[in-house]
Amino acid sequence: MGIGTVPIVMIVLAAVLVAVLVFVLASRMIVYVPNSKVGIVEKLWSTGGSISTGILSHDQRAGFQVDLLRGGLHFFTPFQYHIHKVPLVTVPQGRIGYVFARDGKALQSSQVLASNSVANNFEDARSFLRDGQKGPQRKLLREGTYALNLALFVVITGDGASFNIYSHSLSDQDKTMFQGMAKLIADRNGFSPVVIGDSDDTIGIVTIHDGMPLIDGEIIAPMVGDAQNDHNNFQNAEAFVQAGGKRGRQHQVLLEGTYYINRLFATVEMEPKTVIPVGFVGVVVSYTGLKGEDISGDTYRHGELVKQGCKGVWEMPLLPGKYAFNVYAGSVVLVPVTNFILKWANEITASHKLDENLSEVSLITRDAFEPTLPLSVVLHIDYRKAPLVIQRFGDIKKLVEQTLDPMVSAYFKNIGQNRTLIELLQDRSQIQNQASQEMRDRFAMYNLELQEVLIGTPHPPKTSGTDHIEQILAQLRDRQVAREQVETYKLQQLSAEQERSLREAEAKAGQQGEITKSSLAIEINENMGKAALAKAQQDAERVRVEARANAERLKQEGEGEASKVQQIGLANAAATAKQVEAYGGPQYQMLQQVMNRIAEAAENGHLALVPQIMVNGSGAGGTSGSPAQGGGLIDGLLAMMLSDKLNAQEANALPKNAGKPAVT
Repeated sequence: MGIGTVPIVMIVLAAVLVAVLVFVLASRMIVYVPNSKVGIVEKLWSTGGSISTGILSHDQRAGFQVDLLRGGLHFFTPFQYHIHKVPLVTVPQGRIGYVFARDGKALQSSQVLASNSVANNFEDARSFLRDGQKGPQRKLLREGTYALNLALFVVITGDGASFNIYSHSLSDQDKTMFQGMAKLIADRNGFSPVVIGDSDDTIGIVTIHDGMPLIDGEIIAPMVGDAQNDHNNFQNAEAFVQAGGKRGRQHQVLLEGTYYINRLFATVEMEPKTVIPVGFVGVVVSYTGLKGEDISGDTYRHGELVKQGCKGVWEMPLLPGKYAFNVYAGSVVLVPVTNFILKWANEITASHKLDENLSEVSLITRDAFEPTLPLSVVLHIDYRKAPLVIQRFGDIKKLVEQTLDPMVSAYFKNIGQNRTLIELLQDRSQIQNQASQEMRDRFAMYNLELQEVLIGTPHPPKTSGTDHIEQILAQLRDRQVAREQVETYKLQQLSAEQERSLREAEAKAGQQGEITKSSLAIEINENMGKAALAKAQQDAERVRVEARANAERLKQEGEGEASKVQQIGLANAAATAKQVEAYGGPQYQMLQQVMNRIAEAAENGHLALVPQIMVNGSGAGGTSGSPAQGGGLIDGLLAMMLSDKLNAQEANALPKNAGKPAVT
């Protein structure tokens, strides 16, 4: 290399050195910040020295400065400042950002989160350092982009279990702390808002982790003012604390909706709504509220009954429906108000499960049998008296197991001791009615309405190994079969008698036409005989009248004619006597006419002159029966004819002067 070339090299080196110096100076004096970022200014040295407290300087001392650099070119004194370019903080839509202040006033002993009552603009770091507190903030960042001084603030946001930490110059210790905070928020699903009623019918039970503590005796925080206007349903944490809200579980619940709640300030527990089904009421036992006046009366000594909103058992139950009831503020005891059945039966349980521990009642009868008796009891509870039942027993199952079970068992044990096994079986209906009447008053003492007692069939215990009851029942069945057979025989005998009467009636009905004809013929002949007899009597009377008339006439004609008349009369009398002797007199003539009529009737009516059945009522030494007894009409007429004939013969056998007065 020649001597002339040395200055050229020196000039080039000098030029490069100058260029580097100019570049370095330019980079220290001129800073470009893109619009997607902000610049955190770090002052390397200052004539006023470094900051004495905190980590940010707001009086131009050395250290991180409060004010940010936004997008564009910025000019600084060379070698005095260092600019840290950090991204803007972006909170995605539907997500929540949590802010942690690394500088500010210290928290008070009662605080968990920093107050934002005054310092609530995180983008104004200068005013925040003047009034704000360090630590996790009560105020949240909603979706959007924020230009924050990340030397002062740390922002944690995320989606589900994943999270993003916006910060600058974190030490390993700081990274560990903020990662733990982010994980806690993610475990509480704190990066997303609280959504209630999206897919199920629930309410939100809120637990506050900041604010004044509960006073002694309280187990749940009371409601604070107007929840909607005062703190917007816990979404405005600062307003909640300023309104006097207390930490702990809150009496107020969250209903359907979306709520942006700081999960470091409050956690939300999902609980199903309280459902009172149809046929039930819900008796409320409140654990919180003011002490109310007992309205159950002086004679009721089973607890206090209070108005709604007070601590204790509410006087009015909840009717069927859905209720946003805070299960930590009280309990709702379901009470059936329709008729329900309790079964004292082994291995049988109703759907309400109130009788799952009940079993059949063991009895000892008067005749030393030991059956078990299944029972069913139908109950009803007046919905207005349901609070009294809960006040006395706590719940319906305790009522059943601790009161009704021993009471019902003892009652039927007493019933069993007074009856034999057969009486227990046969008097079931009577025992059932008696039990319903007598036990109704006992149940009324416990504010219960007994509807009916139903008794099953006693049977031996399964562990007995013998079945004496079945033997007794078999004997009863045999006895009943014998009774039924006796009744059957009686009915069969009666049926046979009725059948015989029926056959006789049918036979008589078959001959009814002939009987009717013969009866009419007899009646006609009797009437004709009576007519002939009457005519003969009239003729005889006429002859006598004529004779008396002739006698009177002859008497008047004189005594001379007397003998003549007498002779004529005697002649007439002799003629009449001959007539009587020849024909039998008027009775005989009448009888002859009757016989003629009977012969004609027999011929026309085809009547048998000789009876088909002859019943002779005479015995040894007796006389023959009368015509009505079987001799018949013909026998009677023959007897009459013979009687008249004999009388006529006896009259002829007498002397001629017999019966006549002697003539002197």
